[in-house]
Amino acid sequence: MGASDVNDTCTESANNLTEHANEEAGDSSEPSSLQNAFESESINADEQPSSRVDDTSGFGLFHELLDALKSLDLNVDDVRGQSYDNGSNMKGKKQGVQTRLLEMNPRALTYFSSEASCPLRKKQYDETTDDEDVRSPEEAFEYDYFNVITDMAIASLRNRFEELQRFENIFGFLLDSKRLQSLYESELWQCCNTFHSTFSYGDKSDVDLNDLYSELKILQGTLPNKFMSAIDILEFVKTLDCFPNISITCRILLTVLMTVASAERSFSKLKLLKTYLRSSMSQERLNGLAILCIEKDMLGKIDVDSMIDDFASRNAR
Repeated sequence: MGASDVNDTCTESANNLTEHANEEAGDSSEPSSLQNAFESESINADEQPSSRVDDTSGFGLFHELLDALKSLDLNVDDVRGQSYDNGSNMKGKKQGVQTRLLEMNPRALTYFSSEASCPLRKKQYDETTDDEDVRSPEEAFEYDYFNVITDMAIASLRNRFEELQRFENIFGFLLDSKRLQSLYESELWQCCNTFHSTFSYGDKSDVDLNDLYSELKILQGTLPNKFMSAIDILEFVKTLDCFPNISITCRILLTVLMTVASAERSFSKLKLLKTYLRSSMSQERLNGLAILCIEKDMLGKIDVDSMIDDFASRNAR
């Protein structure tokens, strides 16, 4: 099998996997944003040399993000959440991508980013301390490592619970049906007001405050007498098709990132796929292999025999 056949096989497998994902999402007629992203990269790779990011500062990465959103025909004003690792160019409070995006779109709130690391204290080569000679190895380990790691864990947990509390203050009233039905009118109004103020900027707002309050009051008496999660509430509202503000609120809630681990794993996969031994790998093959590796659980559900028959019929000589 030649290199072109290998590329075609990877591309065909990735396309089948994407189609299967679209079918599971109930929207097989339109390609997913993931597919659009990889296809746009493949097109660019065919038309011109693969571009690389030379400016890794917050300014450079921010404009790379804007260009990527524009290439996918996505509006930056529609972003409602962002989450990053602890890199200063991404999460920096002055010049990071997070801050620059918030300046352009204050409704793109930051949720559950990775915590900043707490580096171990380093001594200069000529630095000495009075108690250095009297500390036992156990005391030195406790002071230099154990206490530092414990402080990092405590700070991370404290920050995580603070972010969860902020999330609860914004979205808590719609996390489940029992909580929604238990709210008094004054509490419900306060929840609506908090959500409305959070997702309003200038003369733009995602929901109408009075309409959201009225819809929720009606929904409190309309929901079935059983426990319903946020996604169940959204499905129930969609069937009634008369609560537009609640629908928007639920959709924002259900698209908030809870962790950046899945994105970090995707980058880790790319490092494993394109090594120095595979430095000549084409962008098309890399795109296909990346989708297959990242979505390997879904890959097991694909009908391999039909995919092979389709590939053979199109490449018959």
